[in-house]
Amino acid sequence: MRYGILSTAMASKKKQYTLKQLEQMATTIREDIIKMLVEAGSGHSAGPLGLADIFTALYFRVLNHNPKKPLWEGRDRLCLSCGHVVPVRYAAMARAGYFPVTELKTLRKLNSRLQGHPGYVDMPALEHSSGPLGQGSSVAVGKAIAAKLNKQKHHVFCIVSDGEQDEGQTWEAAMLAGKMKLNNLIFIMDRNNIQIDGYTEDVMPLENLREKYEAFNWHVIEIDGNNMHEIIDACEYAKTIHEKPTMIIAHTMPGKGVDFMEGDYKWHGSPPNKEQAKEALSELRTLRGRIRSEHE
Repeated sequence: MRYGILSTAMASKKKQYTLKQLEQMATTIREDIIKMLVEAGSGHSAGPLGLADIFTALYFRVLNHNPKKPLWEGRDRLCLSCGHVVPVRYAAMARAGYFPVTELKTLRKLNSRLQGHPGYVDMPALEHSSGPLGQGSSVAVGKAIAAKLNKQKHHVFCIVSDGEQDEGQTWEAAMLAGKMKLNNLIFIMDRNNIQIDGYTEDVMPLENLREKYEAFNWHVIEIDGNNMHEIIDACEYAKTIHEKPTMIIAHTMPGKGVDFMEGDYKWHGSPPNKEQAKEALSELRTLRGRIRSEHE
C-alpha cells in the first residue's frame, strides 16, 4: 500500500492522518458545504462538492502550511482562480484550524469574512481575491516568479476550472510560465466538464487539454480527482519536476457524493433548498458509513 499513515507538514508540528481519515474528512467537508449553501440560500454546489477530495489532500497532506501562522513566510501558496468554488476552501480551512467551524454558517452574509468569492482583505490566508475567471492563473504565475527572484523554496499551487480555459488570459499565463520554466508552479485543473451554461464540450470544446499544455512547455499529469491516492501521488510527483511547471488535470465528478447533483451542470450555480439539503446530507452520511466499512 502506498499510503498507510499520511502526514501533513505544518511548520514545526506534524499530525498523522490515515487514508480512511482523509476520506472521512472529505465527506465531512461535503457535509459542511451543503449546510453552508442551504443556510446562505445562494452559491455554487457542483464544483465545491467535486473538489472536496482535492482540498482535503492539499490542506491535510500536501501543503506546507501552518493554520496558527497563516502568513508564515515559508508556507506554500495556494491560489484559487475559480473563486466561485470557495465554499470548499472555507470548509477545508476551518477543519484545518484556520478559524472556527461555526463561522462557516456566515457564508455570503453581510460583514462575513466568508463571501461568495474569496476576499484577500478580509482573510489574507486566502492569498488573493478572485472572481473573474482566468485572473488567478496570472496571479499564481506572478507569485512563482517572485519566489524565484527572492530565492524562496516554497511551491505555488493554483486551482483552476476547465470552464476558464475559454479565457485568453489563462493561455497568456500558461505561455509565460512555460517560457520561464517555473518548476515551483503546480496547477490543478478541476476537469468536471461543466460550466454555468452547460457542458464544456458543447459551450467551447477544450480537448485535447493535455497536448495543449504540453505544447506550452508544461509537464502534464492526468488523474482521477476523486481518488485520494492519485491526488497525493500526483502532487508529490509534481514537486520533483525540475524542468518546467506542472499541470495536474483532475477528472472530477461535479456534485460528488450527492446522487441527484452528480454530473448535472444545472447545479453549477445553484444551492439546495431545505428538502434537497436533507436528502444530500442523508446520502453523505451513508457514504461515511461505506468508507468506514471499506477500511475495517
